[in-house]
Amino acid sequence: MERILSQLEENGRLSAGQLAAMNDMSEAEVVAAVREYEQAGVILGYPALIDWDKTDKEFVQAIIELKVTPAPDTGFDAVAQTISDFPQVKSLYLTSGASYDLSLVVEGKTMREIAFFVAQKLASMDTVTGTATHFIMKKYKDKGVIFGTPDEDERERDI
Repeated sequence: MERILSQLEENGRLSAGQLAAMNDMSEAEVVAAVREYEQAGVILGYPALIDWDKTDKEFVQAIIELKVTPAPDTGFDAVAQTISDFPQVKSLYLTSGASYDLSLVVEGKTMREIAFFVAQKLASMDTVTGTATHFIMKKYKDKGVIFGTPDEDERERDI
């Protein structure tokens, strides 16, 4: 059944009939399996992957790394819950390595708005002991999908 999950993760628009054919199952079996995954909270949604650079929407995204002090009883979970409640936070991960504990993807209208969010909302939290902000300048690949076509390199043109 994990195969169905992988197929849906790659293309959430696959129909029950298509999934049944791909997995040598009946449509009823696929529908039942997907419903069970949804009810169990395994499947959380079916988001579309959008290339916003091809639209008129103006916004900025940043990856923010946080060093935090975990709570005695709940560890990083309580801090993560508080941070995940901010509407600017689009993704939040507990990470290992270097010197940061949490990685966030945040979104705002401008770089200044994100800087204000970091300074006023995140850095001011008692549990946050350090931040590093990395603005996303261009997206090349997301969730396994390559964005756009490579731009022609102006340096290689014959003059």
